[in-house]
Amino acid sequence: MFQAPHGYDRTPLPQTTPAPEPKSPTGTDASAVADTPRPAKRDAFFDNAKYLAIVLVAVAHAWEPVMDGSRATKALYLVVYGFHMPTFIIVSGYFSRSFTARPHQVRRLLTGIAVPYVVFEVGYSLFKRAADSSSGTPHPISLLDPWYLTWFLAALFIWRLTAPIWRALRHPLPVALVIAALASLAPDIGDDLNLQRVMQFLPYFVLGLSLRPEHFQLVRRPEVRKLAVPLFAGALVLAYAVAPRMRTGWLYHSTSAQQQGGPWWSGPVMTLVLFGCSVVLSAGFLAWVPRRRMWFTVLGAGTICGYLLHGFLVKGAVFAGLFDTYPWLSDPAGEVVVSLVAAVAVTLLCTPPVRRLFHFAVEPEMAWAFRRDVVAAGRAAPVGGEAAAPIASGRAGVVPSRTSR
Repeated sequence: MFQAPHGYDRTPLPQTTPAPEPKSPTGTDASAVADTPRPAKRDAFFDNAKYLAIVLVAVAHAWEPVMDGSRATKALYLVVYGFHMPTFIIVSGYFSRSFTARPHQVRRLLTGIAVPYVVFEVGYSLFKRAADSSSGTPHPISLLDPWYLTWFLAALFIWRLTAPIWRALRHPLPVALVIAALASLAPDIGDDLNLQRVMQFLPYFVLGLSLRPEHFQLVRRPEVRKLAVPLFAGALVLAYAVAPRMRTGWLYHSTSAQQQGGPWWSGPVMTLVLFGCSVVLSAGFLAWVPRRRMWFTVLGAGTICGYLLHGFLVKGAVFAGLFDTYPWLSDPAGEVVVSLVAAVAVTLLCTPPVRRLFHFAVEPEMAWAFRRDVVAAGRAAPVGGEAAAPIASGRAGVVPSRTSR
């Protein structure tokens, strides 16, 4: 017996004998087949976007030691830095829409983000100690002060935990923009967990949480792809014009306006201006991403390896004095060589053999650390809407089965 909508008792219907479940052609119960969890189908569009973006990340990092004195290279650097990390963060938010802190989701958060952060933060610290002998003082090992690339994992962990809060707000994006603007004029924010970046990049994550599949369909339209051509042409012209005066620190979002040498009010202004520019450039970039499977689509599942490992190559070259030993690398031809080497290197780091080799560090199962019911729930749950990050494990980059509200 159950309560009718208006509170009246309703007489239960007579029980009927359930019909036997139909058999599948192989003799298996159809219900058993239907109840078997199936992995969500990966969307080639997002895997392609992840791979192309990680190539731009590696190339831009490789430009840093050679772009001094080259106005054109700095202009390219400004444009690329204007959208590659915002694109990653927006897609991260999009794939975090189903996160409600259920036990199996927390497990994936810990194994897919927290553990790689600890492993690579320690690894990079030890690497800097061994390779950078010119500093004179050993680099401290601190899990509260991310060095180089690991800040993104720390930030993603925090953003992901707060996802339910942002989904509960009526107007989350304006609130996130206010937080970012306030952070940009607060020089007293410490370096712990790189909170400046966490707060200043927050609006991109919240924007991703607010997006729906149809928004990504819009950027795939042919007319948007055509508009992206004059968009990037204009961005390059503007970047070339401001390159001699533009501080790249604005694009890193890791310092306040005062630390950039500007008045306090320039922080909120630059926050809003850069947010608008980055969102438009991200849309233009996504408009150019192929929708069909390409030769590099499979590499989109291994971008966490490319992201976390390419830093050893870039910083290793810097610590070894490679760019000082071969000054021709700062010439136009040398910059082309540097770009190609960086693109090829990060591509190799995204391949399945490298993923398997570093699986213990970037995608550990760690079933021993969790209760059996949590592990079982994680294996049974559809992985489509619960990807840790666009650069993270093979669980990332798939189309969510449904949009959480």
